[in-house]
Amino acid sequence: MAESSGRKLVVQVCNAKNLTPKDGQGTASAYAIVDFDGQRRRTKTKFRDLNPEWDEKLEFVVHDIDSMATEILEISLYNDKKNGKRSNFLGKVKIGGSTFVQSGSEALVYYPLEKRSVFSQIKGEIGVRICYIDENPPASEAVVPPVEQNSDAAPPVPVEEDAKKQEENKDEKGEEKKVDEKPKEEAKENEEQKPPPPTDNSKTEEAPAPSLVPTPPDLVENPPITHNEKTKQLKEKTETAKRADLGVNELELSSLASDRSRSSCDLVDRMPFLYVRIVKAKRAKPESGSSVHAKLVIGTHSVKTRNQSDKDWDQVFAFDKEGLNSTSLEVSVWEEEKKENDQNTESFLCLGTVSFDLQEVPKRVPPDSPLAPQWYTLESEKSPGNDIMLAVWIGTQADEAFQEAWQSDSGGFMPETRAKAYLSPKLWYLRLTVIQTQDLQLGSLSEPKVRSPELYVKAQLGAQVFKTSRTSVGLSPSSSPNPTWKDDLIFVAAEPFEPFLVVSVEDATRGQSVGHVKILMQSIERRIDDQTEPKSRWFNLAGGENRPYMGRIHVRVCLEGGYHVLDEAAHVTSDVRASSKRLAKAPIGLLEVGIRGATNLLPVKSKDGVPGTTDAYVVAKYGPKWVRTRTILDRFNPRWNEQYTWDVYDPCTVLTIGVFDNGRYKRNESGKPGKDIRIGKVRVRLSTLDTNRVYMNSYSLTVLLPSGAKKMGEIEIALRFSCFSWLSLIQAYASPMLPRMHYVRPLGPAQQNILRHTAMRIVTTRLARSEPALGEEVVQFMLDSDNHVWSVRRSKANWFRVVGCLTRAATLARWLDGIRTWVHVPTTVLVHVLLVAIVLCPYLLLPTVFLYAFMIIVLRFRFRQSVPPNVDPRLSHVESVSLDELDEEFDGFPTTRSSDQVLRIRYDRLRALAGRAQTLLGDMAAQGERLEALFSWRDPRATGIFAVFCLFASLLFYAVPFKVFVLGSGFYYLRHPRFRDDMPSLPTNFFRRLPSLSDQVL
Repeated sequence: MAESSGRKLVVQVCNAKNLTPKDGQGTASAYAIVDFDGQRRRTKTKFRDLNPEWDEKLEFVVHDIDSMATEILEISLYNDKKNGKRSNFLGKVKIGGSTFVQSGSEALVYYPLEKRSVFSQIKGEIGVRICYIDENPPASEAVVPPVEQNSDAAPPVPVEEDAKKQEENKDEKGEEKKVDEKPKEEAKENEEQKPPPPTDNSKTEEAPAPSLVPTPPDLVENPPITHNEKTKQLKEKTETAKRADLGVNELELSSLASDRSRSSCDLVDRMPFLYVRIVKAKRAKPESGSSVHAKLVIGTHSVKTRNQSDKDWDQVFAFDKEGLNSTSLEVSVWEEEKKENDQNTESFLCLGTVSFDLQEVPKRVPPDSPLAPQWYTLESEKSPGNDIMLAVWIGTQADEAFQEAWQSDSGGFMPETRAKAYLSPKLWYLRLTVIQTQDLQLGSLSEPKVRSPELYVKAQLGAQVFKTSRTSVGLSPSSSPNPTWKDDLIFVAAEPFEPFLVVSVEDATRGQSVGHVKILMQSIERRIDDQTEPKSRWFNLAGGENRPYMGRIHVRVCLEGGYHVLDEAAHVTSDVRASSKRLAKAPIGLLEVGIRGATNLLPVKSKDGVPGTTDAYVVAKYGPKWVRTRTILDRFNPRWNEQYTWDVYDPCTVLTIGVFDNGRYKRNESGKPGKDIRIGKVRVRLSTLDTNRVYMNSYSLTVLLPSGAKKMGEIEIALRFSCFSWLSLIQAYASPMLPRMHYVRPLGPAQQNILRHTAMRIVTTRLARSEPALGEEVVQFMLDSDNHVWSVRRSKANWFRVVGCLTRAATLARWLDGIRTWVHVPTTVLVHVLLVAIVLCPYLLLPTVFLYAFMIIVLRFRFRQSVPPNVDPRLSHVESVSLDELDEEFDGFPTTRSSDQVLRIRYDRLRALAGRAQTLLGDMAAQGERLEALFSWRDPRATGIFAVFCLFASLLFYAVPFKVFVLGSGFYYLRHPRFRDDMPSLPTNFFRRLPSLSDQVL
């Protein structure tokens, strides 16, 4: 009897994507371990690759065919301990045996990696192909006695192989017994599954043909039918290969639902859409060269496919069900009719029509498989016998076909109205240190010699030009002809880089270039810290074709990967990571944003000469990722219901959401696209959000116009900030906001301001070159590119912010005056008792202060804000500003209002100084607001940390004498520089992360 089923399971581990870095250097050396039915196999290790490709086939023996559907195939990924610090877990996948298919029908499926525990930091997906092969031939294809002999001779081989593999893999003894027992059970089951043998041996010998003849037709006819069915299933699976939902049980569904790639649109409402997929048509009398198109009609909605002669259409149309005004769908096919006499006019002949009742259309919601298109006969009296292949179903915006479909609410196939995601270019700081020049050929110039010419070095990268200071060079023998600068010039470089960095030496006296050199950007060294200085290099200066050598220059140039290039205002920054991938950190959480809809939008433009239309869309930015919803045309209450996710690396960052009116999908008379009109903006600081809580609120949209502030409507947004690890989240409050290089080699405020605006211009230019373009006016509005310009309104807002902080001190002074004047007698008596207690027990002073602060924080917890704060028009003073002040705020820099040149220059200088004073005033107000935020629960985690600190500080100062504390604090403050750190202290980092009201100023 047989002890092996003869079935073999083949698992092809193809590749993995976006694995979590685990070796401390931003990479991982991954290998896979596959377990199935007590057998284990291992792939090779792919060193230092977050997207490894193995493409290895692993084979397993199936001991029981009937129980294969209940078995679980487990694939685990690990970081190789030989190349990393330790063997780390990278994720696992569990696949049910019911999803296994026969060889030839397998497809590449990507499964999201699951966590091993709640605190695991796992991301990415793995692609595998799984199939099974039946090695033993069917029993009915041969005579019965030989089959029995083969079955008797076959068992020892697989049993021995399994035993060897089990010994090599060091499996448990119980599993070995299970492996030995299963083949025996399979042999019995195989005998039961065989055709019942004749009871009489004479019948078997006399009539062997009747027992063998009927079986081959069954075996020959069934496999093609099964194969055809599986090929149809394969086509359906390839469209949803990355969904990885086929045949998983309820436990696996619950684990997969936590992954962000599999998360449903639970923050938005499901919008019903009618989907029509037109594949192709079949004509009874095809004519070569004639073009055919299909036409869809639903009430007043009418749309047609593109004209095709021999190719299929394969187009999907999505109709918003709320906008339909009919209960029937008509699909007709039209053929171009050729006329010999009239060649200019086009006429079409209807080949037939098919109608559908929308009430009988089936519904489909992912993860259901796509609906297979079917052939429908076109009804026509003139040309019968024509068919069309199509599929009709009712789905939601979560359908896979929605993104590429013709959409009725966004104008069809217009690219300017489609939903898109954009990425800001990766930015670097390029530092050029000019050291010295030698052998300058100043005497070879055509102009007469100057006694002491002034030279400077000019460097250019793209459109950025920076110059060093001027230095005089003497031509007399007593003076040195080799000038020295040692100036640092810092540029903003965006990937892909410009081809060359051009460095030239200029003669300021004669206004001529002495020589220049082009430095290849690919040859520039990169560094991530200040431990090693980049090597300095000498370059020959060329003056042109006639002057190949004009001296040489000594420079040091490198790309600084340890900085974060700021491309937005510092108080609303959404990303603080360093430029280099080597300093990359794992995300601490996930931000999910559901853009639900807007209500009561005001009309911003006219349509066909009649005012009153709005084509609204939303742009959301967090980190380098920008998302843009589809444009809903001509609606004042649009519903987008689109959900997006971002990785969060720092909780003290800001999400920016802007609403705009689309003006680019229409061309003006000259053929140029229009500009988008701003409707409003919303900012949400992530530190004000509770983790794993859904915030669903409506925010007011207010825009500042030259005529004054105007409320444009409201936008409804759903937010959820999920945290991977509470320890990492709390640890972020103690770490510096910016990378280490910002504190070790800080940049000056004026230099940071110049570089920030340069980075803004680069991001604006790159996004404007996308297709469809993200307009310059949109990017500038999202990045707050004009927040440094002088504004009476902003200065007034910052002044009242400072006054608001000082009112706390004024309130304290009035309280003390009330105690002194005995306004409230019990309070005054209590203060006297407190004064006596402090004099008698001075060591109770600090414990009492911190305990009082702790009690205030606890009492204010119930009054904390339940809605995340947004842009505050009252705080921004947009209602009390005059038209003259608004005209000054909307005036560009330099001004265009004055005709007097001298007055214009002085006024611009005054505005530049006032802009700095305005920023300084805002910074002063921000410090007071951060101090107040310790007690106001604006940042619940920060206030909670401070409350715990106050409680422990009160206990500490009760136990530690005050003199010891003063002595220890003094020694710590006066400690030797050897014991000091170049990074900011923990209290400083914590205080800088506290929220202020700067992000609420419009």
